[in-house]
Amino acid sequence: MNTLATPPDLPSAAAAASGARRGVGEMLRDWRVRRRMSQLLLATEAEISTRHLSFVESGRATPSREMVMHLAEQLDVPLRERNALLVAAGYAPLYRERALDDPQLAAAREAVDLVLRGHEPHPAVAIDRHWNIVAANRAIAPLIGEASPALLAAPINALRLSLHPEGMAPRIVNWHAWRAHLLARLQRQIDASGDAHLLALHAELAAYPAPAHARAGHEEATPPAHHIAVPLRLRTAIGELALLSTTTVFGTPVDITLSELAIEGFFPADPQTAQALRDHAP
Repeated sequence: MNTLATPPDLPSAAAAASGARRGVGEMLRDWRVRRRMSQLLLATEAEISTRHLSFVESGRATPSREMVMHLAEQLDVPLRERNALLVAAGYAPLYRERALDDPQLAAAREAVDLVLRGHEPHPAVAIDRHWNIVAANRAIAPLIGEASPALLAAPINALRLSLHPEGMAPRIVNWHAWRAHLLARLQRQIDASGDAHLLALHAELAAYPAPAHARAGHEEATPPAHHIAVPLRLRTAIGELALLSTTTVFGTPVDITLSELAIEGFFPADPQTAQALRDHAP
């Protein structure tokens, strides 16, 4: 596994500190609104009375540790933010955040390594919650190409590298379609997590100018009807590649680092791309 950056071995202190400044009831109400759930619906799903939920949200009742975790489960709150809820309610954080090279994550690190290596000759990267690349396989090199050294300084942000004018953007044939896909996906992640860092990243990416070929209108406005998904069409040193992307995550993680880790794998979208990747396998 080609490790490019490693999350720090820290407790989720930032999330916990932010939670300590607000009441747990207010935070739970915010998550309920974010999930577009009424008090009645959440109370029904959690099998508690609407009255009790109302008292918790208004601060008139202090929820037990078990109730905080139960409501967080119903609201699908990320592990990092569950710690913040616990701290706001006066309890100790439950979930740890270990570095990816921590001995206790050895099995998970090996699993990531196996997936990345096994995906060759197709490109794949492992990313954290902010889209920073923490590991990559050798097949990713043709995609990155000769990007600006500043964009390749660790931690490398996959979205910034893709859409920055000095990154991959000038070589993305279907820049408009791929940009719209990435921004929509990032917005869904923001809607689900409320992460301020991702919100700032979205604003940054959306402000990037279109490359010259995209401004000139030298690309199709919409993908052809026969396409099953929006591919990444990229000019590289080994030819023009058409790639479909997939995302792999760990099931039922109880460590914050693992819960926020994803593997982005690319597959050939046409026979020519498949042949090119095989011919230039690392």
